[in-house]
Amino acid sequence: MSDEKASGVKKVALLISITAVAMALFHLYTAGFGRFPALQQRSIHLAFALILTFYLYPFSKKEGARKWSAVINFGSSIGALVSCGNIAFVVYYVLYERAGAATRIDIVLGTLLIILVIDMTRRIMGWALPIITIIFIAYGFLGSYIDIPYISHSGMDLSRFIAYTYLSTEGLFTIPLGVSATFIAVFVIFAAFLVNSGVGDFFMEASTAIAGDRIGGAAKIAVISSAAMGSVSGSSVGNVVTTGSVTIPLMRKMGFPALLAAGIEATASTGGQIMPPLMGATAFIIASVVGKPYLTICIAAFVPAVLSFLSVYIIVHFEAQRHGIKGLPKESLPRLLPVIKKKGHLILPILVLIAMLLMGFTAMKAGFYSLIAVILVSAVQKDTRMGIKAIFLALEKGAKAVLPIAAACACSGIVVGVLTLTGLGLKISYLLVDLAHGSLPVLLLLAMGVSIILGMGITTTAAYLLVAIVVAPVLVRMGVPELAAHMFVFYYAVISTITPPVALAAYAAAGIADTDPLKTALVGFRVGIAKFVVPFYLIYRPDILLVSADPLKAVYALGMSLLGIWALAASACGYAFRELKLYERLILFAAIPLTIASNFTWNSIGSGIIIVVTGYIWLNASKVKPGQLSA
Repeated sequence: MSDEKASGVKKVALLISITAVAMALFHLYTAGFGRFPALQQRSIHLAFALILTFYLYPFSKKEGARKWSAVINFGSSIGALVSCGNIAFVVYYVLYERAGAATRIDIVLGTLLIILVIDMTRRIMGWALPIITIIFIAYGFLGSYIDIPYISHSGMDLSRFIAYTYLSTEGLFTIPLGVSATFIAVFVIFAAFLVNSGVGDFFMEASTAIAGDRIGGAAKIAVISSAAMGSVSGSSVGNVVTTGSVTIPLMRKMGFPALLAAGIEATASTGGQIMPPLMGATAFIIASVVGKPYLTICIAAFVPAVLSFLSVYIIVHFEAQRHGIKGLPKESLPRLLPVIKKKGHLILPILVLIAMLLMGFTAMKAGFYSLIAVILVSAVQKDTRMGIKAIFLALEKGAKAVLPIAAACACSGIVVGVLTLTGLGLKISYLLVDLAHGSLPVLLLLAMGVSIILGMGITTTAAYLLVAIVVAPVLVRMGVPELAAHMFVFYYAVISTITPPVALAAYAAAGIADTDPLKTALVGFRVGIAKFVVPFYLIYRPDILLVSADPLKAVYALGMSLLGIWALAASACGYAFRELKLYERLILFAAIPLTIASNFTWNSIGSGIIIVVTGYIWLNASKVKPGQLSA
């Protein structure tokens, strides 16, 4: 590379960094001092996201396309500025004068923006969501020619489509993008500051100190550190990349097969998007959709998140016993108290966040001041102190982390627009009810399948947005509490990241472990199988969402959930203290629905069966060594 070309690359990189920092500062300013009106806030947010995407993600990975990439990126950036600027600084002030009607310029710029959003999503996430979006757009214009029940509609013209999708807050600029442009952006930047302050290292060291010497200690470190890190990062793939780079080699060193090590890390990391406070930023979207405070969503998600990680922990323990894998030498492990003394102060910003939310501060204000707390707290010790460069890098990192969420929200907004204009969302709801013949259990199984299928190959945020529109309303219509319905579909959208054949978290883990991606996904699916029963308890035992005023009901619901998870983990794994016989596995599996049912008699029978069978297995375990049963 010539000096002149290298200099040009450096200038472009610097410009990208400045743009990313400017995006982060824009969102921090609006969080601390007040946001702009909805259309302006969302269009400016989208403009930043589009421009950064065009220069950070290549138009094409083919060698021949590189010479055109600069021209395409520049042209796309100008298109993003003009189309988003038209909304922010022209349409916003004159739209009321023309009653929302689209002019020719609006139609051109709206069409251009839709194309740019689809391209942005393709560059970041691949073709899955863009293809879904294109199919829905095609359906919107051609659906009137399809004479099929539940599918056909009265038609949609371009002017109406652009007016709804581009000129209102119901399409591209609907609530999901609004949440991305406000709460999500601030909290993702906050998470970037936390990570850059060294909180990830603290979580890893604390997890090692807590579980390192236990049976299968290396794997249990992965589970605990993923739970802790996930509460901050909120990303399955991000968790795999950060914690997995340490835990997967450690698990292999301690005797775990490569596939099992990768599968454990992938499965443990999926819980990151369920664990409060960030939950992959989807918590803010759920809060907006169901009309509940953000803190309520966090509280409701806490117990299901704990159950998710506990299900993985149990199977990890069984697998470690089966393979005879011991813990790490105690003398080689860090001690918990010194770790807390050295780096424990780094979790104070998280406590500040929780305290401010409990005091009634808005989520944006709480996120803004918690970020400032990160800078102040990190300065307590020299090795964690964030200087100007570290702050600059955290701002840049946070802005870049927002891009996939912005893409998912914007692209999903187009789908939402088509579903609303054509009435397809309501039609699908009726179709699902008809297929279920009014049976809630059947409907739940259908909803599970739809949520998992839609979540394959796309981010959890995008998957949730799609199923929240189509599936969640059906569950509510069948009498399911709204919060429980949305948590149900959200949970399965998260699980889709380890569900074959397309399992993004498993693929990331396979890259670290150098294993076959599909085989890794299959192993991850087996390790995480107990997770699949948890959402059913959300429906039939909504008290575990901590929405009940009666703590005894919550404890009872938790007890039933724990028994069901234990039974599914043992029956799926085929091991509990010893290798299980087929009839033992079948009996445990058959008892699970009895613990889910909203009937005390069935609960008593189911829990009794699980306890008796578990006791029988434990008493008849062969060659149990001292300490083998310790978790």
